[in-house]
Order: sequence, then structure tokens, then C-alpha cells
Amino acid sequence: MAENSQAAPGESVARRTIGSLSMNEYDQPSPESTAGPRKPTVAIVFGGRSCEHAVSCATAAGVMKAINRDTYDVIPIGIAKDGRWVVASEDTGALELSAGHVPEVDGSGAAVLVPLSTTERSLRVLEPGAPPRVLGEVDVVFPLLHGPFGEDGTIQGLLELADIRYVGSGVLASAVMMDKHYMKVIFAGHGLPIGPYVVISDREWQRDPAASMDAVASLGWPVFVKPARAGSSMGITRVSGPQDLAAAIEFAREHDPKVVVEAGIVGREIECGVLEGRDGGPPRASELGEIQVVQGHDFYDFEAKYLAESDVELSCPAKLPDHVADEVCRIAVAAFEAAGCEGLARVDCFYTEHGDVILNEINTMPGFTPLSMYPKMWAESGLDYSSLIDELIQLALARRTGLR
Repeated sequence: MAENSQAAPGESVARRTIGSLSMNEYDQPSPESTAGPRKPTVAIVFGGRSCEHAVSCATAAGVMKAINRDTYDVIPIGIAKDGRWVVASEDTGALELSAGHVPEVDGSGAAVLVPLSTTERSLRVLEPGAPPRVLGEVDVVFPLLHGPFGEDGTIQGLLELADIRYVGSGVLASAVMMDKHYMKVIFAGHGLPIGPYVVISDREWQRDPAASMDAVASLGWPVFVKPARAGSSMGITRVSGPQDLAAAIEFAREHDPKVVVEAGIVGREIECGVLEGRDGGPPRASELGEIQVVQGHDFYDFEAKYLAESDVELSCPAKLPDHVADEVCRIAVAAFEAAGCEGLARVDCFYTEHGDVILNEINTMPGFTPLSMYPKMWAESGLDYSSLIDELIQLALARRTGLR
């Protein structure tokens, strides 16, 4: 792609210039991070109560390996599946996800007491038979939680109560973009292109399942049945006809009583990484990536994402005409701004056989292992994994607390 191509009038981001930015631009510490004699302390929070617990552990393993220990002190905090906060081990090998190993936070460790006051930012540890001890003051939290009870605005609200800075989007953007129903409502309200869909609430399904299935049939076949508030392809089924629909809905309801059913769109799956702008500047779009399932799966499901690397081909940069790539980036940045996102997001689109770009969804805390698409796209754009982690922390440190 030509480096000197002109941006369209009014375009808020120039995708092709990202890769040519000097790395020094990312290496400048914010004034806040160097104000004191000590290094900023980053609490890495992972695990959680959602079905994506293991994915979160794997993400934390990648970040803990790559974060610059010369720049930051790190406190690993695990949230067990029952919601207990504990001091976690830094044994990153135990946190990695593979076909033979599903990681999990051990909830038997020393409990962590979370600060809820704007005047106290120290974590305290509570051990049986001993008074609470101070673990350390936290400058920024890196919440590597995926799915409900973490990515959905809940931990963001907890941190807001104590005026603690954190990486990523705030309460509203996190909550709304976690819910595929209201995500689509927001995008449609901003004039962004989305595909046809049907929402099935718990009440509607309990009252009249036949009516819900009739509504889905109006979309045509195939359809994708999804939990409204889950990620990592958990609970998703591709349904090719009415005979399999009820089972697919019940499967999705195991993860969330609210279900979204989307019309199948024939096209290429294209992803774009978005970063918040510096000093009030516009969001930045990465080089684009493309996902192609080459064998063994009907779609990009959980196993294809995390356990069967040979079944999937990830291409970055995606091979697209310049005008299509520009349109994907424009839509990705527009979605980021429409949602009110902060820090980071991955935006997924379809490029159809008719030449249309359709916005699928936005992920406010995307998969963040070194092999995940979001870091890969930024590495292709000139920002390696460790530098990307640093950039996100610096953006969080520079952001004011409270209403903004």
C-alpha cells in the first residue's frame, strides 16, 4: 500500500502512517509516571467468574512475561471462579492455555482487600490469624478480565469508586459493548453498517419460544446463535435450518439467558486494532488482520481460537484494496468513538462478496496473548508487544479519574 496516499476529506485517522511513527513517540514516559522516586505499580488482575476465566489467565501470562520490570513494579491479583480476590503466583507457565492444560486461579491464597476510598489506594492482604498487611499502593490496574463480571463495567465501577486509574474503557462503554444487543443499537444509532439480527430475552423465550423461533426464521439461513454477553466464541452455534435452532438457543442460554441471533453474512472476517489517541488526539487504527478457518471448524470457534492453531490462518496485514482497508479503519475508529471507548478495542468487520463492509462487533478487552490478533496487528504497525503494554499503561496514567 502506498505510504503517501491522501486521506479522504474529514478522515479522522490515517491508517497507513501508523507503521512509520518513531518508536520514541511511544517511549516517552508521562509526567505523572516519573513524578515520584518509585516506579509506578501496576496491579494485573485476571481470572474472574466468567466462562472465559482460562482465557484471562492466558492473557495475564503473556502480559506478565512482557511487561517492562525496569519501568513498573507488578502485583499479580487473581480472581477465583467464586469471586475471591487473592495474591496470585507469577508462575506464568501455570497460567498458559493449551489443549492439555486449562489454567485456573487458585482461590486458596491470601485474600486481597480492595480499596474503596478515594484517599487510600493501597491493597491489603488478609491471612488467617494475622492482621491485614499492606501489599502496596497501586498506581494503575490492568484488568485482563474477559466476559461478564469484569469486562462488562463491573470492575471498572469498583475502581471508579476509589479513583484508581485503570487500562481500558470506562463503565458505560464496557457495559454496553459487552451486550451484543445494545452494542448494535448504539452502532445503528450512529449510522454504522450492521447486519440483521434478532434478540431473544429470557422472558420471551419462557413465554413463547415458537414466536422467538419464527422471528429468527425471518432472517433466513444460516444464522449464528450467540449469548448476548459472552466472548471467545463461547456458546455460539452456526445453525443451518430450523430443526437445530431450539438446541442452539438453549446452548447459548447456558452462558447467558439473553440471546442474540445474527443473519449469516458471506464474507471475509477482517479485524482492526484501535488505540486511544495521545493528548486528546484522534484514535489510532492498526494495520488490518484477517482470519480464515482452513479446516475442521464451521466458524472461528473457541477451539479454533485457542487450541487448534493449525486449523486457522491469520494474515496481517490483510490483503485488501486500499479503499476497502481505509473503509474498515474508518468504521473501526467511528465505532470506538460511538461507544465512548478508552485505551484499546478490537473491531471486527465483514467484507462481503458484494464489496460491502459490515460492522460485526467491538471488543473492549480483546484477547491479549502474544499470539492474539490485537497485539499482532500493532506489531505489524510498528508497536511490539512490550511497547504496546507500556503504551496502554501510559494512557491510563495520563487519564484523569472521576467523570470525564
